[in-house]
Amino acid sequence: MKTSLRRFAALLLPLLSFLLVTAAHAAETVVENSLEARFQLDLLVPEKALAAYLPAGFTSNVATTGPAKDCNLRVVFIDRISVNGPDGKPLGSGSHRLVYLVAPVKDAAGANAQLVIGGITNDPANVPGLFGNYLLATTHSLQRSLSAGATGPVMETQDWVFAAATGEKLEFQLTAERGTANKGNLADVKFYSAKIPTFYQISRQEQVLDILRNTTTNPPDRVKNSNFTASGGSYAALFAPPLKLLSWDNILWIRRTVLLPE
Repeated sequence: MKTSLRRFAALLLPLLSFLLVTAAHAAETVVENSLEARFQLDLLVPEKALAAYLPAGFTSNVATTGPAKDCNLRVVFIDRISVNGPDGKPLGSGSHRLVYLVAPVKDAAGANAQLVIGGITNDPANVPGLFGNYLLATTHSLQRSLSAGATGPVMETQDWVFAAATGEKLEFQLTAERGTANKGNLADVKFYSAKIPTFYQISRQEQVLDILRNTTTNPPDRVKNSNFTASGGSYAALFAPPLKLLSWDNILWIRRTVLLPE
């Protein structure tokens, strides 16, 4: 009898877990699906300047170990290669480019999350966007190229420029040797708005990540040339010295489903 009960429990537990996950997902609405290429810079910026962006109840969540150690802000350059609605059709222009600023935080409930504190986009329809703090790029460009011969490494160059009429500018140039990238597991990440702290999106995402340089884990340094410029307007204090770059992360692709809670 006890053996039968154990077998029944062993069959029942996975079913209950499935039902709970299904019920949780049913309480979410799919907004869009996207495939993107990104470059992410992990930074340590002045704590006082960053604190001015944190809404009440949110606290900076800085890792003390691992590749994200000491990072309190990320600058993420994004090429949204394809953006599709829940029906699979292109959403809006179907593709656009932007750079946004996200801080690792703990939300009011103490859970890990990301806080979107600003961004610059080339898509007028995305201004100020759902997060309420995107600026329109009056200058924007992206150049990316690969060089591969019969022998030797694959070399990659990237050149991103975004500037707004109010003086904010985020610019990044890179030449690096492409390495072997790791694929992460599918994960749900909450992205809150610093402008509207009651609003958040859930990003269900998986990505392939190639860390080109990291000041903590010290992988083989494959960055040959790198230049990052951030200045002007509302970003001036945030990127004032002392400013430290911690990690150069080439995200070859990221696949995302964006959901809104019911």
